[in-house]
Amino acid sequence: MWRDYHVVDSIEQALEILKDNGPSARIIAGGTDMIIELDRKIRPNVDTLIDITRVPGLDEISRDSSGIIRLGPLVTHNQCAASDVLRDHALPLAQACWEVGAPQIRNRSTIAGNLITASPANDTITPLVALGGVVTLSSTTGKRKVNLSDFYLGVRKTVMRSDEIMTAIEFPSLLSDEIGIFQKLGLRRAQAIAVVNVCAILQLDQGNKIVCREARIALGSIAPTIIRMDNAEKVLRGHELNAETIEQAALLSSKAVTPIDDLRSSADYRRNMVKVLTRRALSCILNNDVIGSFPDKPVLLGGGVEVGKKSFIPRSWLTNDTQLNPAIITRVNGNKHEVIGASNKTLMNMLRDDLGLIGTKEGCSEGECGACTVHLDGAAVMSCLVPAPRAHGADIVTIEGIADEDSLHPLQQAFIDSGAVQCGYCTPGLLMSGVKLLSEVSMPSRSETEQAITGNLCRCTGYYKIFDAIERAAKSMS
Repeated sequence: MWRDYHVVDSIEQALEILKDNGPSARIIAGGTDMIIELDRKIRPNVDTLIDITRVPGLDEISRDSSGIIRLGPLVTHNQCAASDVLRDHALPLAQACWEVGAPQIRNRSTIAGNLITASPANDTITPLVALGGVVTLSSTTGKRKVNLSDFYLGVRKTVMRSDEIMTAIEFPSLLSDEIGIFQKLGLRRAQAIAVVNVCAILQLDQGNKIVCREARIALGSIAPTIIRMDNAEKVLRGHELNAETIEQAALLSSKAVTPIDDLRSSADYRRNMVKVLTRRALSCILNNDVIGSFPDKPVLLGGGVEVGKKSFIPRSWLTNDTQLNPAIITRVNGNKHEVIGASNKTLMNMLRDDLGLIGTKEGCSEGECGACTVHLDGAAVMSCLVPAPRAHGADIVTIEGIADEDSLHPLQQAFIDSGAVQCGYCTPGLLMSGVKLLSEVSMPSRSETEQAITGNLCRCTGYYKIFDAIERAAKSMS
């Protein structure tokens, strides 16, 4: 899928490689979009990948004394969903991050990557536009800052040059009198691309009447780029926030859009759902009910922490170029391996083809089914979307490594006792998600169990036995 794969230890090194290779090179971090695009030949001219996941300090979320929040380019969606900084000061972004994919995807996919992919249906762009986000683009010639509202030129088109790296995302915290919410409509509860999404942020005077001083409403998945609802915002500014003004704003929003027909929705349905979601978001703000179903402690399956805190392998194991030194040195199920000839494969294919660990299954090769789930540096990931060179210097656990020498893992035994194994194809991925859940939450609720396996598709549709097995295992382990 690619020819050269560079593992760098500094942004400066990455920028030099970008400069030398031009448009044929791409930065890779999570890779959840890039791997699919390369596999489907959507980017036929890209043959060089530059992996920045080993660069220290790029996975931090910070808030300075002036209230500016900063995200590094390696910050993942699960980090944002778990961040107290975002929950307290930028709730719509945390909510949007929680809506992206499934836990295994959110453990790898980055906010920067989501912005750069530039799909108008991407969930994090909408709240960041409403929040007034600014991105920093770095090259060998210097840095420039671009307002996110000026960053997009169309569907999957941005002002970013081929020699630039997005090195920071910044936006101001919500003020003490501002309330914001993100709402999304998809065709299913998880792993769904938005039919419509909306972010509403209002600044309110809370007196005898609730008066809207300032309004920002952004809509996604209804135009080539994320758009602001200017007319709806004007209706709200300076007026009492009540059912009547909310209905006016919702109606104006639906009239302002000209969505397209596609596989996910007709234009008429989208237009109507713009009205519904706008009304719903503004009503939640009026009733101070913006948290909704966003969990207090999201199930992360091992993610949500800085990348550097997850690695235990000495940095001396790393190389700068796996083409010059093609051995991938990794630890799988506690055993050290040196793999040669896998530097242009996915982690899933390396595990199966080169190490003979065929318990990791290939179901979809696009991060939809979860059959290939493994633990990478302590986090559950879809191995079909991870480049094999990312295993260099990493600790990996597969289905073959979860049992003790003398007995099955309690969850494996519970799957047998509960009759949760059906055709069996999805079972390894479900077990890997379940094991990580039980290491994170000793007695998970039904809701937490549902969150944990949203990335695992059982085509036999027998989820009740799977829920029973996880509950049985939790009780036996406690």
